Amino acid sequence: MITKKHLLIAALFLGLCTPGAIADEGMWIPVLIEKYNIRLMQENGFKLTAEDIYSINKASMKDAVVLFGGGCTGEFISDRGLIITNHHCGYGSIQNHSTLEHDYLANGFWAASTDEELPNPGLSVTILKYMEDVTDRVLDGVTDDMDSDKREAVINAHTASIAGEAVKGTHYQAAVRPFFLGNQYFLIVNEVFRDVRLVGAPPSAIGKFGGDTDNWVWPRHTGDFSLFRVYADSLNNPAAWSAGNVPYHPAYHFPVSLAGINEGDFTMVFGYPGRTQEYAPSCHIRMLKEVIYPKQVEIRGRKISIMEQAMAGDPLVRIKYSGKSFGLANGWKKWIGEIQSLDNLDGIARKEAFEKEFSAWVAADPERVRKYGMILDRYNEIYDSYVTYYLVNMYTSEVFGSGGAGSVSLAGSFRDLVAMASQHSPDMEKELKRMQGYVAGFFRNYDRSVDKQLFVAVMDLYGKNVAPEWQAPAYRELYMSCKGNFSEAADKLFAKSIFTDEDKVNSLLARFDARKVTRDPFYLLASSAADLIETRVRPEIVSAGRELEELNRIYMAAQMEQGNDRVFYPDANSTLRLTFGRVMGYDSRDAVYHKYYTTLTGVMEKDNPDIYDYDVPDRLKELYRNKDFGRYAFNGDVPVCFIANNHTTGGNSGSPVLNAEGQLIGVNFDRAWEGVASDIMFNPRQSRNISLDIRYALFIIDKFAGAGYLIDEMTLVGEPQQTP
Repeated sequence: MITKKHLLIAALFLGLCTPGAIADEGMWIPVLIEKYNIRLMQENGFKLTAEDIYSINKASMKDAVVLFGGGCTGEFISDRGLIITNHHCGYGSIQNHSTLEHDYLANGFWAASTDEELPNPGLSVTILKYMEDVTDRVLDGVTDDMDSDKREAVINAHTASIAGEAVKGTHYQAAVRPFFLGNQYFLIVNEVFRDVRLVGAPPSAIGKFGGDTDNWVWPRHTGDFSLFRVYADSLNNPAAWSAGNVPYHPAYHFPVSLAGINEGDFTMVFGYPGRTQEYAPSCHIRMLKEVIYPKQVEIRGRKISIMEQAMAGDPLVRIKYSGKSFGLANGWKKWIGEIQSLDNLDGIARKEAFEKEFSAWVAADPERVRKYGMILDRYNEIYDSYVTYYLVNMYTSEVFGSGGAGSVSLAGSFRDLVAMASQHSPDMEKELKRMQGYVAGFFRNYDRSVDKQLFVAVMDLYGKNVAPEWQAPAYRELYMSCKGNFSEAADKLFAKSIFTDEDKVNSLLARFDARKVTRDPFYLLASSAADLIETRVRPEIVSAGRELEELNRIYMAAQMEQGNDRVFYPDANSTLRLTFGRVMGYDSRDAVYHKYYTTLTGVMEKDNPDIYDYDVPDRLKELYRNKDFGRYAFNGDVPVCFIANNHTTGGNSGSPVLNAEGQLIGVNFDRAWEGVASDIMFNPRQSRNISLDIRYALFIIDKFAGAGYLIDEMTLVGEPQQTP
C-alpha cells in the first residue's frame, strides 16, 4: 500500500529546488501548503505565510474564494458580500434576466442599490470551512487482497460516517473526496449560500468581446467579469431568498491592487479546477484524441454554425441561444486545441515511452511484477471495447440531449411522469409542478425554426457516425421511412409533436395523459435512445468504469512508487487548489512571440460594427478617444488582460489571480490555445493562463458604467503603476 511518504513526495523535490526556480505545474492542496510549498513560494517572491493562505484559526484567503454555481470560481472583494467572477460564469443568470425590453446581455446591467440587485433561483456559492486528511480512517480495515466490491463497501461506510460526524449539529455540508485516484482521502466541510443576486455586468460587447473566435486564444481583449452579491440572514448564516436577508459579511475579502504587474512577477491562482487526467494511460489519450474528440468537434461545429447564423439575423434568437452556443463552442474549440497540442507534443508517443520505462521498472522486481505486472495489458484489453461504448454514449447525448434536438430532449424529460402515471405514484403532483417550471425555462430559450434545423443536422450525423447496430430502434425506423431525408421528415414531425409548442405542453401538464406522450414521435425517439443507453451501453460503461477506477488507483500508486524523484500533485477534482508561477509571455510558433499583456488599443484595433462580437460600444470608444482612463492607466493606455504560467483548467474560470502580497491583480478566465492539452499533459513552454487585469474591470465599472459606488465598497491598495 502506498505510504504518505510517497503521496507527498513533492516535499523531497522541493527541498532540492534552487532559489530562483519556480513551479509552474501543479494544483496544490491548500491545507498542505505549510509543509510542502510555502518555502519555494517565498523564495520566489511571495511575501506572506502559509497561514495567510489557509487557516482554521483566523481569517485567511481561503475564506474569500468561493465555488460559484456548479463549475466556476468567484471571490469576495468587499466586506458586504460582493463577488467578482467571470462574465461567462454569470452568463446564464444574465441571460435569464434578459428580455427584448431589458436586454442585459447586449446593454449590460448595473444595480444602483441593493434594492435593484436581481435574485437568481438555483444559483449558490460554496465556501470551504476546512479540509482534513482522513486517509487512515477511510482505509481502516482495507487490505490489498480485498476484492473491489468489499473495498468499496468499507470505504463508503467510513466516508459516510466521517462526513456525518463532521457536520452533526451544524448547517454545514460535508463530503469525503478521493485524491491521487483513491490513494488519499480528504474531508471537505463547506458552507453553502443560496441567496446570490446579480449586481453588475458589462455588455457582452465587453464581457464577451471576441466571442467564440477569440476563445482559447492569446492575445485576448475580453472584459470577462460580472458582479454578484451573497445574502444571509440577520445572523450572517445561509438562508433561502428573502426580502429581509442582508449582505453577507465574509471572514475575509481580497484587497484590490491598483499597482499593476510586470513580467516576471510572482502570481498565484486560488480556485476550484474541475478535472485533469495527468496520469492517464496512453490508450485513454488515444481514445480521446483519435476517436472521441474528432466526432465531438464535427457535430458541435454543425450545431454552432446553425445557432450562430440564426442569432445573427434575429435579436430574440440571439438572447435565447447565446448561452447554448457558448456552452457548445467552449468544448468544441478546446478539443480542437487539445488535438493539435497533443500532436505538437507527440503526446501519445511520450506516454508510450513512459509506459515502456514503467514496464521495465516493474519487470526488475518480482514483487512489483506481482502487484503491477498486469496493469498496462489490462488497460489495453478494456479500452478495446470501452471506446465503442464511450462513443455511443457521447454521441447519443449530443444528438438527443438538450444541446442537440431540443424538442426531442424535452420529450425525453417526460419519462419519469409517464412511469409515475403507470404506477399511480403519490409524487405525481410534485413532479407535474416541477415540470411546469422546467417547461417554462425550456421555451424561454427555444425557437422552433432553429430547433428544426438542429434536428435535421444531428439526425443526419447520427446516421453517419454511429454504426447501425448501435442506433436507437426508433431512429432506424424513421431513417428507413424517410430514406434519410430528414428535412422532409422534420416538417411532418414538428407539426405532429406536442413538444414543439409551449401551449400544447402546458395543456398536457394541466391534464396529464400519458397516452398522448407515449404516442408522440419525439417521445418515441427520445425513449428509444434512452432505452438503448440504459440497457446496452451504460451497464458496460459502469462495469468497465469500476475496473478502470481500481486500475487507476493501482497505477497511480505504482507511478508514485517508481517516481520518487518527481513532483506529484493530485489531479483536479473540483476541490480548492492553489497554483503559482510568474507573469510571462511565450513563443507561440516559429518567429512569433507573444508579450504578457494587452491594452484597450487592441480592443479598438479589433472594432468592427458589422460583427456582433467585435462591435465596440460607443461609450468605450469615447473614453478611448478622450484618453479618459482615470487612475487605471499605464503607459497612456488601459491594461486589459495578461498571461502567466499558472497551471489552470476548467473550473478555474473566475479564480482570483493574486500578487506576492496576496492582493487581487486579476481574474482568471481562459488558457492559451497552444497549451490547452495541459489537462492531460502539461506543456511548460506554452501553458499560459489568461486573466483579466483587475484595472480594466475597475475602469469599466467606474468610467464606462458610472458605478463607482461599487468601487467604494472595495479595499483598494497600491499606487497606480508608473509609466516607465
